[in-house]
Amino acid sequence: MEYRRLGETGLMVSELCLGCMTFGREADEDDSKKLVARFLEAGGNFVDTADVYTEGVSEEITGRAIKSVREEVVLATKVRFPMGDGPNDVGLSRKHVTKGCEDSLRRLGTDYIDLYQVHCWDEATPLEETLGALTDLVHAGKVRYIGVSNFTAWQIMKSVGLSDGLGLERFVCLQPQYSLIERNVEYEILPACLEEGLGVIPWSPLGGGFLSGKYRRDGRPPEDSRIAGAQEEQEEHWDRRATERNWDVLDVVGEISETTGKSYAQISLNWLLRQPAVTAPIIGARTTEQLEDNLGAAGWALDEDQVKRLSEAGALEDTYPYRFIRNAQRV
Repeated sequence: MEYRRLGETGLMVSELCLGCMTFGREADEDDSKKLVARFLEAGGNFVDTADVYTEGVSEEITGRAIKSVREEVVLATKVRFPMGDGPNDVGLSRKHVTKGCEDSLRRLGTDYIDLYQVHCWDEATPLEETLGALTDLVHAGKVRYIGVSNFTAWQIMKSVGLSDGLGLERFVCLQPQYSLIERNVEYEILPACLEEGLGVIPWSPLGGGFLSGKYRRDGRPPEDSRIAGAQEEQEEHWDRRATERNWDVLDVVGEISETTGKSYAQISLNWLLRQPAVTAPIIGARTTEQLEDNLGAAGWALDEDQVKRLSEAGALEDTYPYRFIRNAQRV
């Protein structure tokens, strides 16, 4: 497995990141530890969890799984969503961020977090307060780098501007939803990351499993699949995934699978690895078989024609003002 710099830092992370959201939920502790061990054996060094995953159980399992190799692992977790019933048990206030970090350190069984990420925008808290709290955690040695997840482009730019203007720690990466079938980040979010030097570590790089190849136009999702159980407001909901555009993307993935012998998942992940803004897609697995398949995305490369075909199959609508600005550059 290859290694890449995380944004413009000197921190080197593996080109695939192991997502630990399934730990304590779809995968019990023994199976979770096997997933971590196999990922590390394959050369991976980057793992991502969050306090809210399985109400903290994912962090506990992750911490125990990497305990013997802690210094070799780049450990990432997140804070923002409710971890209790109190009015200050949610959000990005100084109080919740500070307590969230202390609680995560305890659950993870470590004295520092390599990458501490805010899980989503919080309209109730001034961004200066959040960045100040995160900066204090870095200065205290409890956090090495800070990142962000699920922000818009203007929120990223405001964050960068405040950090630079006030001398606060800067977000070094973004964790957005990004895949062959969810590409809205290409309009403004990825360009903002490229412009400001943020690495990108996509979550749901297989569209919640839609790009695994087990779904068909004339069928319904398997009852035990994540998509089948997704509620209407969730990103993985069947009606959001089973669109004609997405089926067209799957058709191209299938054609390339036939010619290369690679699985649907490997092709979809490899396409992401070819995108200029992407550092490391976050792969999640419930079983070692799924993980093994995902690991097969590394160590080879789609050719230029295959990347082009996949990109064109799910290309975003060419809308204003992007079309106008692009054409204006020719004048």
